[in-house]
Amino acid sequence: MLQKLKYISLPLVLLTSVLVWSQEPDGPGDVTDYIKTEVENINPVYKPIIGLGIGTFNYFGEVRTANQTPYNGDLGFRLNVATYIDNNHYIRGNFFLFGGSLSGEQRSHREYLGEPNLKDKNLNFKSTILAFGVNLNYDFDHFIAANRRLRPFVSIGAEIMTFDTKTDLLTTVEGAEVPYFYWSDGSIRGEAETGSNLDAPYLFRDYNYETDVKDIDLGLSDYPQYAFAIPVDVGLDFQVTDRVMFRVGTSLHYTFSDEIDHISNKNTAEGYIGDALNDMFTFSYFTIHLDLFSSDKTLEFERLFYELELDLTLIGDEDGDGWFDAIDECPGTPFGVETDTLGCPIDSDLDGIPDYQDDHPNSRYGAYVDERGVELTEDEVIASLDMSKAVPRSDIAMYIRTPDSYSNYRKSSAKEIPEKFKTLDIDNDGYISFDEMMDAVDSFFDFESDLNSNDIYELNDFFFSQ
Repeated sequence: MLQKLKYISLPLVLLTSVLVWSQEPDGPGDVTDYIKTEVENINPVYKPIIGLGIGTFNYFGEVRTANQTPYNGDLGFRLNVATYIDNNHYIRGNFFLFGGSLSGEQRSHREYLGEPNLKDKNLNFKSTILAFGVNLNYDFDHFIAANRRLRPFVSIGAEIMTFDTKTDLLTTVEGAEVPYFYWSDGSIRGEAETGSNLDAPYLFRDYNYETDVKDIDLGLSDYPQYAFAIPVDVGLDFQVTDRVMFRVGTSLHYTFSDEIDHISNKNTAEGYIGDALNDMFTFSYFTIHLDLFSSDKTLEFERLFYELELDLTLIGDEDGDGWFDAIDECPGTPFGVETDTLGCPIDSDLDGIPDYQDDHPNSRYGAYVDERGVELTEDEVIASLDMSKAVPRSDIAMYIRTPDSYSNYRKSSAKEIPEKFKTLDIDNDGYISFDEMMDAVDSFFDFESDLNSNDIYELNDFFFSQ
């Protein structure tokens, strides 16, 4: 019972850090874990964060595909390296590289009529692009708590991109290249529509962009196949861990070129003159960002012994048997006596008498033994049951020991209550009970007691030594 009370009272009396000890301790690792502590890194070193991901491009120029969505665009990739550029860590500078392709297709049923309007043309293109740029990223840290995992972001920057545009005008039929002819019924044939050749062979686009658009003379002078652009990004960041972040975003790229699809307002060919707006495209993406090189947000180190905030009774070993007093089931074991994992002296024959006090260490299991571990004869057992004489008070602790009559070995001894604690013995029975000890502790913390902190520790030790 005292052992149970000990486990309950120690945290209340000592008010120290909680140590969880098992009946079978794991060894030095428990103490090592307690000695280690984590603190916030108040001045971490931030290193570049690497991001990579994929997405889809959608083109917005003169030749565009109808009903564009992020799900039916052209596939692309994005690489990103980011680092903070201000002392408050509100703004990141990003260096990015992305690539993929832009494409567009325009279908019309009126081209065969010879209409000069650009909207009545059947056009297509595919342009391979590669871009490098920088931008500034802001994720609203001024207004959003630092521990929020989900946060929006915006960014704006500048980039330079290259493009190589081709178009699909021909297909292969029986080893020969045949041009596409778009008819008013929406079909593609191998001959121009005349009204009398209804049996012209049907063709289907092979989506092999074999013709360089610069080989098609639309009156546009030679132009460079690169352009500057301004990207604007918006999206959401999800901070998975301190070192892993997911990003979902969309970027709009406004280019300073009107030649990506080879249709421009500078064209002179009738029916192929574009509008005055520059070409634009979007890139919708998902990226993973890895912070592999920055300092940890928390630092772990081992505290020096004098820094540990704990009562020495938790790590003391009064009897020197190798088991801390906090987990020693048998405190006060004589020095040098071999103990088990509970800190109790070895009892080889399990008769309740430890080997170092057992005159017969190999008694039969279940046999009745005396206080020296010697087996009792049948006559001695019967004689011990004689109730004709009361038991002397000096022998009150003596009893017949069997495996069912004890739990752990414990040496019993009576101790006189120290003078300064006698007032705590409310019922004057010469014993400080658990309730009496807890009343003293409560009075101490309510500033109603004359005892000091050292007295409380001493009271705790005396209670468990009774």
